[in-house]
Parts: sequence; C-alpha cells; structure tokens
Amino acid sequence: MRNKIVTAADAAALIKDGDTVTTSGFVGIGVPDQLLMAIEARFVETGAPRDLTLFFAAGQGDGKERGLNRLGHDGLLKRVIGGHWGLIPKVAALAVAGKIEGWNLPQGCISQLYRDIAAGKPGMLSKVGLDTFVDPRNGGGAINDISTEPQVELMEIGGEDVLFYPARKLTVALLRGTTADEAGNITMEREALIMDNLAQAMAVKNSGGVVIVQVERVARAKTLPARDVHIPGIFVDAVVVAEPDNHVQTYGTRFSQTFTNRIRPPDGEIPAMPLNARKIIARRCAFELPINGVVNLGIGMPEGVASVAAEEGLLDHLTLTAEPGVIGGQPASGLDFGAAINTDAVIPQNNQFDFYDGGGLDMACLGLAQADVAGNVNVSRFGPRLAGAGGFINISQNARSVVFAGTFTALDLDIAVTDGAVEIREEGRSRKFLKAVEQITFSGARAARLGQPVLYVTERCVFELTEQGLKLTEVAPGIDVERDILALMEVAPITEEIALMDPRVFRPEEMDLRTDLLHLDLPDRIAIDASDGKLYLNFEKMRVRTREDVDLVGRLVAEVCAPLTDRVDVIVNYDGFRIDETLEADWARMVNAMTQRYYRNVSRYSGSAFMRMKLREVFPEARTHIFESSAQARAYLDVT
Repeated sequence: MRNKIVTAADAAALIKDGDTVTTSGFVGIGVPDQLLMAIEARFVETGAPRDLTLFFAAGQGDGKERGLNRLGHDGLLKRVIGGHWGLIPKVAALAVAGKIEGWNLPQGCISQLYRDIAAGKPGMLSKVGLDTFVDPRNGGGAINDISTEPQVELMEIGGEDVLFYPARKLTVALLRGTTADEAGNITMEREALIMDNLAQAMAVKNSGGVVIVQVERVARAKTLPARDVHIPGIFVDAVVVAEPDNHVQTYGTRFSQTFTNRIRPPDGEIPAMPLNARKIIARRCAFELPINGVVNLGIGMPEGVASVAAEEGLLDHLTLTAEPGVIGGQPASGLDFGAAINTDAVIPQNNQFDFYDGGGLDMACLGLAQADVAGNVNVSRFGPRLAGAGGFINISQNARSVVFAGTFTALDLDIAVTDGAVEIREEGRSRKFLKAVEQITFSGARAARLGQPVLYVTERCVFELTEQGLKLTEVAPGIDVERDILALMEVAPITEEIALMDPRVFRPEEMDLRTDLLHLDLPDRIAIDASDGKLYLNFEKMRVRTREDVDLVGRLVAEVCAPLTDRVDVIVNYDGFRIDETLEADWARMVNAMTQRYYRNVSRYSGSAFMRMKLREVFPEARTHIFESSAQARAYLDVT
C-alpha cells in the first residue's frame, strides 16, 4: 500500500494535453480550488496542459476568479460541456467568442451520466430537454458555430420522442473531501454537500483515468470509520492537502457547523426579508406552496420563498429541497446557495435528479428572466451573455406544478410599497415579456399540451399558462393594467377577469399564511344561522389541493349537519375559490353526498364569471342556482 499524499504541483503534473477533466462542486461548495489553482499556475508557467475537455454538471465559481474561472485561459481548454455557465464568465467568454467548443446540457443529465459512464453504458435516455434549446431540432445545446459534434441525439422509442446523451471517456477527476487516510479513503464530514464525487471517481477509474482529491487533513491508513467513507481509496490515485483559504466550505461562508447539519441553529438564524419587490414576489409564490408536499426552490428570486415560509411557520408542513441533494430544512442563498440548515438528509446529486425527473416534486419555484406570449421561459442565454440552464430544465419539465418568479422588468427597476399599494418609482430599462424569448429553456407549448399548471409571478401581476398562451389573472394594488403592464409587453396576453392580488402580500406584518394553507379556519367557514336556519359555507379564497382537503370539508359539514332533525337550505360562497382540476370529480361526489343526506335547496355564488362557468360544469343539475352575488343567492332560497 503506497502513500497517496502528493503536492498540488505534483498532482497538476498528472494531467496531460488533451485530457477530459471532470470536476466536483456546486456554486462555491465542494470546489477543488487548490487543484484548479495548481493547473492554472502550471499552464501560465509552462503552457501545459493544453487542449483539455472540461465536463461538469453544476456551476462552480463566484462569477469572478474562483472555481472553474481559473481554467479560463486561451489554449488551456479546447472543449467544454457543462450544465451552468453563469458563475464562470471567463470560460463562458471563450465559448461565446468561438475560441473553444462549448455545449450547455441539463445539469441533471450530466450528473446522471456519470453513473452510466462508470457502468460502461453507451449513454443515457431521457425526455429532459425535449422542445428546449437542448433538443437537436433546436440546436442540440451548442453554444457557437464551431461546436458541431453532437452531444445529444433525438430518438423514438415506443412511439415517443426521447433524447440520447452519449457517454464519453473521462480521464481525470478533480474532487474534494474533508479527510483522507494515507490509502486515499475520503470522508466528507465538514462538507456541505456530497454531490457526485463517488460516481465521478468510479467513471474516471473505470475509464482508466486519474482521480485526484483535495482534502483538509490526512489520517493514518485504515483508521477512518468505514461508514463515513464516501470515496473508497481504490478509486483514488492522489490526494492533495489544501491551504485553508483554498478549502472554504462555501464561497459565502468559511465554515459553519450548521451547514454540516451536525448542530441545529436557533430559530431566526436566517433573518426575515425587508418588504421590497423580492419579498412581494416570494410572498405571492408562497401562496402556492403545497402543504405536506415536496418543493424545489431555484437560485435567485425563488430563494426568498424559503425565508417567507420560515417567517410564516410553514417549514414543518412541507419539504424544501435543492438540486445538489438537500432534502428538508431551509436552503441558504447567495454564494451559500446549495447548502441548507436543519436538513432531513443530504443525498448525492444524481439521486436527487432521479427523484426530480421521475415526477417527485409537487412544486418548483424557479427564476424568470424572459417570457413570451406562448409561455416559453428563457434563463440560459441573453445575447452574448451565457448563463446556462443548470438544473432548470430537469426541474421545470418534471415538477407537477411550476411557479416562475421574477420582476416584471429588469435593470434599475425601483418600486416602493406605500399604504399597501405598489408604486413604480422608476421602470426597469429591460423588458422581460417579449414576442419571443431568445432561447427556450422551458417550453410553454409542451407544458400546456401536457396539462402542467404554470404561474408567472411578478411584483405587479400574475400570469397563468393556458393552451392559448399567457393569461393575466391578478394585478397588484396601485398598478394600472394598461400603463404598468400591457404597455410594457411586446404582445398582449389574454385578459378576461383580473383579480386583485391578496392585500396581505403588500403589508409589513406576517400574512398568517399558515391558517390559509392548513385550513385552520375551516370550521369557522361552516355555520348555521340561528335566525333563518340556513347553512352558510364560506369557501372564499380557499384553495383545495388534495383529496384530504376534500374529505376534510365533507367531514366538517357532516359534523354540523348531523345533529339537525330537518334538511337545510344552503348558501355557498365560491368567490376566489380554487381547486385543482384533478379534484373536481372528487369535490362533486362529496357535495352530492352532502346534498343527498343533509341539504334541501342549494344556491351558490361567485363574482367570477369563470368560476360560475366551472360550477355549472361541476354541478350541471344546478345551473340555474348559481349566482353572481350573495343577495341573488339568498333571494333564490327565499322564494323556493
């Protein structure tokens, strides 16, 4: 058994011209900066290694100098295939300028491909990327004209379109852990994430390549607890002990035990947000959170939803996740993004994407950079600026519902919230709602065709995706629809009934959203009026998301009606009521059961013509008993 501990310079010397290199990391977590610095220093001094192919999943950088930016030298790289490019502008500039070949593929597909390479498979089949810029019919993810070698192929299996992501031979892995023993066994006890380290090490080792791991410290051989070892020594060729400044836990935090999840911080460790555009958007998005559901929050604007959920006491009633493998707890933001506190588990990134791709997410809240009238969203390419898709395509395509979050315009937008209303002090210089997005990262047509519920939330309005395209559904108090919305869109959306966004979103105090989403006030919505003997059901602004919600309403109504000796007349308020389409039949069955047992005459009302239409569809036998106002509904019962 040999001692595998070497210097960073000796490790860099193991990399040959033309090698295909894969690296670990997510934003600033788990990035092997000591190794990347050594490669950069060797290249600057000697001109070697040259013409490397870089293959990575998640973005690894601070948007400036660190991470993969250290490889952004003309001649060092020949080809780059990556998931997220926004944090590595030096490498992105080379690709945009056509100085290197470049492709942007979905982060999850690259992450999963590591396992297939390790297993000697020819590649991976997936529906992720269909109808986006990754689809070969739309460019195949190529960043420039010199990138002609196909990295993804369109196939038909069982009569359905699928994408094939071919495997490639990986010859070098640059990874990171916490402790190595002299035999190369690696633990990760001080790391915030596990990521794809094991799969990457296996893929390179089975390809006959070299695996190099950066660590904080070294232990005697065979002394590490076996269950703590994440990368077995049989996969590791060399270990480098990093300088502390080159081995920070995240690019935002040097080290925190809370990110290792070995301690739990006091409540309020992450402070509440000020009431600004970011919080307004996060609050409105939080109304869509599925109780007892699983949620992904993207980087940027959606990060604020975690803060709002914590402020509203909702974190114990849903499971927040992040794509690098975080399950539960509260995700961090900024350059800490990817880490989390109070988590239930941290799993490998490729397994997380298995869960996402299989439909495990009840909801995803993702960023909104550009949208068009068809509901397409672009977050990946803006003229010469290359951001990359990251995990956006995997997540948005496969979540059961999607909420896109972003300001209505960009660049120098200045708003104020005064007396519960939005004031546009200065409009943003860049429009986001266009005739056509520059690149399709999310296909609105595909989502509409598959019946995926999609919302687009801004600080001044909310849109909903329909089969005909974007529909304006809500507007903020203080906003003029024509001046502040329609005049700033290149193509007008569908405008029928437009509701006012919930006023609580624009007030400084907590919204008491927990009561709404948990239906804690539901018993107070069901009451017998002793003066006239009528049953009043107030479903105003109620959201029915699950079969359990339907059953709860039926059970509470029965508890009120069962002691009565006679059937009752019923008035039902459906103003602002929302129910998932898949539950409409269950709701109708529950109501019919209550009608047969307890009701005599029933009248329903809603100020929304659309809701009245839906009620007539669900209760066709009561079409003439559905009214616009409470007074009309009461009058009907008074004469029957």
